[in-house]
Amino acid sequence: MNTYNPYMSLPGITTEEMAFLHQATNEFNDQQKQSFYMIYSGRRKSPQDILIFTLIGFIGVAGVQRFMIGQTVMGLLYFFTGGFCLIGTIVDLINHQSLANEYNQGMAFESFQMVKMGVGY
Repeated sequence: MNTYNPYMSLPGITTEEMAFLHQATNEFNDQQKQSFYMIYSGRRKSPQDILIFTLIGFIGVAGVQRFMIGQTVMGLLYFFTGGFCLIGTIVDLINHQSLANEYNQGMAFESFQMVKMGVGY
């Protein structure tokens, strides 16, 4: 049994995210787990990155964090309204961790489906 945990190398990973990933890949063999890790690590967003891009909304372009997580319409709304007059930006600043977790769970599901279909290895 290999005790190396590749998920520990992901920046800003939480115990909840790690538990979710272990549960999602429990039935995979080693090659599938490696393929999943490669796909997922390329798509995953760090909570710290989302925090930094949210802070950019205070000094310049609001909504960058929403574009980053694939929410284009919300990104455009933030951009044209100044982050809903900075209120939306403040809310995103507080909730940056949950934004990252929600996005990463979606990417984990997509990565899981790709590995199950045989894409990536």
